[in-house]
Amino acid sequence: MSIDFAGKAVLVTGGTKGIGLSCGLAYAQRGALCTLTNRWGSADEEAIRGQFRAVGGPEPHIVEADAGSAEDTAALVAALKERHDSIEVFVSNVSFAQIVKGMSDYSKRALMRSIEYTVWPMFEHLARFREAFGRYPRYVIGLSSIGPDSFVANYDFVAGSKALLETLIRYLNYRLRGEGVHVNVVRAALVRTDSLRATMGDDCIPFIERFDPRMFVSPEAVAETVFALTSGLMDGVSGQVVTVDNGVAFHDNVMRLFGERARLEITPKEKP
Repeated sequence: MSIDFAGKAVLVTGGTKGIGLSCGLAYAQRGALCTLTNRWGSADEEAIRGQFRAVGGPEPHIVEADAGSAEDTAALVAALKERHDSIEVFVSNVSFAQIVKGMSDYSKRALMRSIEYTVWPMFEHLARFREAFGRYPRYVIGLSSIGPDSFVANYDFVAGSKALLETLIRYLNYRLRGEGVHVNVVRAALVRTDSLRATMGDDCIPFIERFDPRMFVSPEAVAETVFALTSGLMDGVSGQVVTVDNGVAFHDNVMRLFGERARLEITPKEKP
């Protein structure tokens, strides 16, 4: 898709790795002026700028900002106001939660912290945008995952927070529809990222690939979906959760394994 975004400002929180970085690159190659945030200073800024140069995009503005901090968000938006007259697209990509391996990991504090980082930053940023620019971004995208509908190991609090995010964006879209704002969530299937490894362990990707590598989607595929929803060609899609999963939801079941048992070398155990 070759929509021209030249001169338009785009903010991607958590934009220096994985899906967030792919989103930034998708916009940059269409000419967008991208601001990417990260929290712990772990980003290799020169390598990131090199990737932007490789796609022919403007150099990104990289900011260290904790999405869960109101003070950092205020400072970020103030800096954006100095550089831009308005924000065209806001992609809320930050998510953080405690890994849950058993009931002993359940705590109210951990759940609230997950909501604080996964859900609330979208609303905190929007309030700051309205205060600074006098208007909201034209397009707002939240990033979700298959966790709310499908079991993912160790994912309890992330899934719960994502489910809340998916619910609230529908209400947010209703609240902002009179202001010409389009709010959607992109729900991605499994993506080979550091976050997935941290949540499920190093052996998760090889294990899943043995049975069905189609369960993984690329960060680029997710980014192109995000871009399409903000391109102006899909303004009829608003207040929706759009799933990127290669159609796996239809065939990720025991019957498919039975049908492909020869290829997967799955044989039933003999009865005693």
